[in-house]
Amino acid sequence: MLPLAYPYDRQLLLSAWQQFTRQGTCGLDSLDPAVLRSWQRCWQTGLDPYISPMVLECEDSEALERRRHAHFDLIAVARPFMEDIYQFVGERDIVVYLTDRDLCILDAVGDPSLRELLQGRGFECGLMLAEELCGTNAAALALNEGMPVQVVGPEHYCVAFHSLTGTAAPIHAPTGEMMGVLSIVTLESKGHPHTLGVVMAAAKAIENQLQADLSLSEACHHLAELNFALQAMSRGVVFLDTYGRVTHINARAGKILGISHRMAMGRVLDSLVKLPAEVERALARQASLPEKEVVFRTLKDNKPRPCLVSVDVLRESSQVMGFILTLGHTAEMRRLVHRMVGAQAHFTFDDILCRDAEMQRVLSYARIAAQGDSNVLLLGESGTGKEMFAQAIHNGGRRAKGPFIAINCAAIPRELMASELFGYEGAFAGAGEEGRPGKFELAEGGTIFFDNVDSMPLDMQASLLRVIDTREVVRLGGTRVIPLDVRIIAASSNLDLAGEVERGHFRADLFYRLHVLTLTIPPLRERGNDILLLVAHFTEKFARQLGKTVTMSPGAMAVLQSYHWPGNVRELENVLERAMHMVDGDVLKVEHLPRELRQATLAGSDEDILTLQEAERQAIIRAGRALRGNVTRMAEALGIGRTTLWRKMRAFNLSPDSFKG
Repeated sequence: MLPLAYPYDRQLLLSAWQQFTRQGTCGLDSLDPAVLRSWQRCWQTGLDPYISPMVLECEDSEALERRRHAHFDLIAVARPFMEDIYQFVGERDIVVYLTDRDLCILDAVGDPSLRELLQGRGFECGLMLAEELCGTNAAALALNEGMPVQVVGPEHYCVAFHSLTGTAAPIHAPTGEMMGVLSIVTLESKGHPHTLGVVMAAAKAIENQLQADLSLSEACHHLAELNFALQAMSRGVVFLDTYGRVTHINARAGKILGISHRMAMGRVLDSLVKLPAEVERALARQASLPEKEVVFRTLKDNKPRPCLVSVDVLRESSQVMGFILTLGHTAEMRRLVHRMVGAQAHFTFDDILCRDAEMQRVLSYARIAAQGDSNVLLLGESGTGKEMFAQAIHNGGRRAKGPFIAINCAAIPRELMASELFGYEGAFAGAGEEGRPGKFELAEGGTIFFDNVDSMPLDMQASLLRVIDTREVVRLGGTRVIPLDVRIIAASSNLDLAGEVERGHFRADLFYRLHVLTLTIPPLRERGNDILLLVAHFTEKFARQLGKTVTMSPGAMAVLQSYHWPGNVRELENVLERAMHMVDGDVLKVEHLPRELRQATLAGSDEDILTLQEAERQAIIRAGRALRGNVTRMAEALGIGRTTLWRKMRAFNLSPDSFKG
């Protein structure tokens, strides 16, 4: 019924209904077009207008319960509005019901006596109000037309509902599709056109509430995602409003600042920690602060909390809405830098090749030293592999995943050594410059290796001694004491470091601090047959790099074995790398070796002067190569007794087997 049709002529409507149900046509021009279209659909389906209410289709109790459960959100939102409508009309003469998109009645509230009457006519929860089942009714018409409608008395296609007036409006989901229908049923005599406005307003209110609930649910979901993301971040994050109150803080930030992130919510940050001056200025000026190393202090115990912090300003248009503080552990940032720049040890004990008994003993001692944290002093000639040993000791202990920082004390100018080791603060560096951590801080959690430690100036030796004793450092120009967890390994090519102490060139107290575990690495010339192992290793390495297949000639091997190698393993590696580039076939010969190396042997120039010990060693090597390790014939050729030869070979770490290849 169109509202403008009130008051309507019931008898005229009834006559029009009777004509249509008999002939399928209606000559009433004032009939609502939507009602006429509904009648026509019912006529085409062959629906009996005199159908008994007892045969109307209803869901059984289990099916209805499943359907109600599937529409729980719709029922939960609509029910309060349905009760408000019922109370608004004085709790009498109406029944308000809700259907889903299939026009199944899900819920109803209203006058008990009217509900009892309607139940007698089939109106109860579970009833299917589709047109093909119940004929023209307000709920079906609202769903089909997509708009609010009112159906009065004879406008219903089925005679069982002629004593009723139904008013209904569709309910749309936030996404736009039809969710169901809200309807009011009353006796025809109690019908009123204003009921249409009530239903329209209630349906719209339900839609608005569904949209609000969806928006709230999405906001909660996004907030949960944000919280999860913030908690999963490796860095600390603190959100502040314009008054400095904490609006959000993740657990990481709470740990860095030493406060409970749950208790911090809603409190002013400077009531929990003492803010660094740089952060205070940034917040006061409402300006950003690039990442800077600062120290927060907890008000509870005044404990320093060093970290890296940056401040970003939250703006909406030109208005400042708050601030974001991003925090990071200084040590973690340094470990990240170490991974990026490669401040790691690469060599392990497996990379140290040796068969010599003395070298095996030193290697075994180094493995033992790797298990602790005591200071280690490595002594050995230049090129014997002291840094290789230092890296292997680092990788063999609990600090293997930490940084390995190497410092060549002989290569750093005296005036720069203090800043290199201890770092400096911005005030010390000069206006506009930021501070920088020193090598000790960069080595936190790992190992710092001092090569050529005997080249360190005496005043720096005193500073190094203090760091060893206190395990803490203060930057130049700073006052903050920075605790250290660093292992110290030192190395010197001066085998008589104790003599340097006596001569006053090296501090005795520092020497004894470093002298806890001392390893003396033997030179290559004293490692016997290790030269054969190393020659084979380096030859294979460079051949693989150059894409060659090269073997060593006996003559070249004799020269390499008889040379005294003042540069030790490093010199041997360099010689073989150069020789492998010179080889134009598949055999490395004497002529491919450096000229100075060939001249240094006994077959070289008369100008070369060898020590008696070296000349004796090379004579034994030449005799062994010529006579293929036959000790008896070697002794005869050298003019010495067989026992004497055995003793000298043991002194030079030579074996007859090395000459039989």
